[in-house]
Amino acid sequence: MTRMMPSTDRSLPIALLRARERVMGPIRSLLSGAGLTEQQWRVLRVVQESGPIDPTQIADKACLLLPSLTRILQKLEEKQLISRERDKEDRRRQVVQIAVAGEKVIADNLEASLELMEQTRLKMGAERYEALLDLLNELDQIEMPE
Repeated sequence: MTRMMPSTDRSLPIALLRARERVMGPIRSLLSGAGLTEQQWRVLRVVQESGPIDPTQIADKACLLLPSLTRILQKLEEKQLISRERDKEDRRRQVVQIAVAGEKVIADNLEASLELMEQTRLKMGAERYEALLDLLNELDQIEMPE
């Protein structure tokens, strides 16, 4: 018996992409007003949340490849939203910190960002919203073949 692919409306990869676009559309609009890409915003949020952090950890937490992150860090540094310096103990290692201007960009967009999240939470229902986050985090922990 020949197995068939599920229809696209029952395909996990496609459902994840559709959901991502539904969530990210309004966020992209918000960020374009701040002069940031969604990747730059993710990096800023990770650096703010983590404190001084090295690029490898940022790439992992922000779901970015290191070559892309290198360009993003360069842009954020040019905009004076982050600072980069060499680690004092290990000169090969870089440490990234959020700058005052980076904190301000996050603070300036915090309410609008929280409002977008809250709208989604209200439309889905708090319990289903939290369950979705739990399921997505659980999915992220599954070891998948490469």
